[in-house]
Amino acid sequence: MFMGEYNHTIDAKGRLIIPSKFRESLGEAFVVTKGLDGCLFVYDEEEWKRLEEILKNLPLNSKDARQLVRFFLAGAMEAEVDKQGRILLPSNLREYAGLEKDVVLIGVASRVEIWSKERYEGTVTYDDMDEIAERMSELGFSI
Repeated sequence: MFMGEYNHTIDAKGRLIIPSKFRESLGEAFVVTKGLDGCLFVYDEEEWKRLEEILKNLPLNSKDARQLVRFFLAGAMEAEVDKQGRILLPSNLREYAGLEKDVVLIGVASRVEIWSKERYEGTVTYDDMDEIAERMSELGFSI
């Protein structure tokens, strides 16, 4: 399970250090794709295969399903960690997530999210957690 928050920077060539705690679970190769909320999602091979199966089984006659499949698969790339613990993020993924220099990597159970620091601080706030927790009971979540 992925958890924690780490601040890093992307170098001029688009390389990003993956925190060692995340690398231990991700392994030497993993998948990076466009994520929701304007960040990137990172999956280990096992979790990616599970997501692929779900996406493959969506009905082709559903426009929303086709768009969701395109969104996750067209933007996906296999990443390999170099000897310094870095991956190279292609420009299309960096542009999608607004990644320029300062980034935040967060562990969220089954995946890692990569955020531009500016977007993360403007999007992910915990000011209304009491209200969110109350709404989550509708989904069967309680503490």
